[in-house]
Amino acid sequence: MFDHCLYFNSSALARLVEREWSLAYAPFGLTPAQGFVLRVVLAKPGCLASDVAQTLGIARPTATRLVDGLCDKALLERRQGEADGREWGLFPTEQGAALDGPINAASAEVARRLRSQVGPELFESTVTGMRKIRNELV
Repeated sequence: MFDHCLYFNSSALARLVEREWSLAYAPFGLTPAQGFVLRVVLAKPGCLASDVAQTLGIARPTATRLVDGLCDKALLERRQGEADGREWGLFPTEQGAALDGPINAASAEVARRLRSQVGPELFESTVTGMRKIRNELV
């Protein structure tokens, strides 16, 4: 019935993948969304919430809420920008920086397991195709 429905198939896939990432990030006390925000900031210390939003393809208020949660967990902190006092850069705390290796390893393991389950060619073509569709719809 819904074989050709982008909404149904992408939503069903998202639910399955969400479950995998939830299990991977649970040991860190993070949701998948928080884990990805943390990974962005770990990769680009000093980035702005707007950079996080753009990188993850989420709304800026959503990024701000996720950053707030990570600040509450003492994994990130905001620092006022030197060039522009209106900007607040995001930086990992010592506790947040300590998760860099473990959270990236957990993420790599999820990707490896999913790639193995569906096959590397289908995995890569699906991710590439979804990214292309997302970029076209933005």
